[in-house]
Amino acid sequence: MSGIIGKKIGMTSIYQDGKFIGVTLVEAGPCVVTQVKTVEKDGYSAVQLAYGDKKEKNTPAALLGHFKKAGTTPKSKLVEFKEFEKALNLGDSIAAADVFAEGDFVDAIGTSKGKGFQGVVKRHGFSGVGGQTHGQHNRQRHPGSVGACSFPSRVFKGMRMAGRTGGNRVKIQNLRIEKIYPEKNLLLVSGSIPGAKNSFVILEK
Repeated sequence: MSGIIGKKIGMTSIYQDGKFIGVTLVEAGPCVVTQVKTVEKDGYSAVQLAYGDKKEKNTPAALLGHFKKAGTTPKSKLVEFKEFEKALNLGDSIAAADVFAEGDFVDAIGTSKGKGFQGVVKRHGFSGVGGQTHGQHNRQRHPGSVGACSFPSRVFKGMRMAGRTGGNRVKIQNLRIEKIYPEKNLLLVSGSIPGAKNSFVILEK
């Protein structure tokens, strides 16, 4: 599956086919091929792409040698893609227009925004216990009963409760590429993509 690494810029809307479409701006590439894996040497075939500049002093020595072998500066994000459509060599540069075309459908992978420790209403969509009458004082956003009585005398594993939410790897499938600006490596992808602004995004074809 071929793809590219990018950065989420933000959201806007465009006017197309007589209606407004909400789109996410993704700066996709240029990415550098830092490793080409083969079945003979590595046991499987894949292409490793790198994106985003990184300071040399913040890069481990092993990775510095890895990037030097590919003839590029240190990068901050490395991702492997299997079954790339065209043959690539070490050090090649991949732009957004090289992988995608307008009208293509892609899967977007990102890390969702972290929400911290949240209650069951925000975390799981609970509606709360109810109103303030009939003795239900300050219980509007509480989870309610979580376990049985003397049997089984415990709370079952997996019970939906309060806790940390967000900050997860999320994939949104079948998003349409509405427009491409090759000179800026900019993609306009329909709908929303997980993650905050300036966060890394992986687009797979």
